[in-house]
Amino acid sequence: MERIAEAKLPTPFAEFRITVFKAPDGKEHVVIALGDLSGAPPLIRVHSECLTGDALFSLRCDCGAQLNIALQKIAAEGRGAVLYLRQEGRGIGLGNKIRAYELQDLGADTVEANHQLGFPADAREYGLAIELLHQLGLCHIRLMTNNPRKLDALTKEGIVIDERVPIESGRNPYNEKYLDAKAAKLGHLFESH
Repeated sequence: MERIAEAKLPTPFAEFRITVFKAPDGKEHVVIALGDLSGAPPLIRVHSECLTGDALFSLRCDCGAQLNIALQKIAAEGRGAVLYLRQEGRGIGLGNKIRAYELQDLGADTVEANHQLGFPADAREYGLAIELLHQLGLCHIRLMTNNPRKLDALTKEGIVIDERVPIESGRNPYNEKYLDAKAAKLGHLFESH
């Protein structure tokens, strides 16, 4: 991946640095970092793009809330990074994600909707995250995630997860079925219900 731009990113939580990397397929991925990442394993969030949750405040998922929590936790610690990957809709793209929403409106859960559209439950690929971690010089991290597949993908490629930090947001009537399906069908590790 090619590093193409870097600047300050002031947020309500802290003043981060935002760095844009361009992948060979032309997609641009972002690292939002704070402080010196060397030394003790930093707090890292590998976050896949979610326009509806991250930018439009949708209550159908927990993505936007997780992004906010991750930035707040990093700010509280004074160091860490969010790797923001352009993998909308667990890798199926925005249009297909909205088609999946339509199927969910008719009664399918998030996994069933993806399958009905001909996609796997989760089509994300974590080679991008591994490459970004290598670019940052990181092989030991503390990972904010509930997703065991993400843990497995990173550890299989030599990233040492010194700690899994749960990242849970409040349930609401719009995301209960979604969160239940992620736990039951995708094995997501939620400590509260």
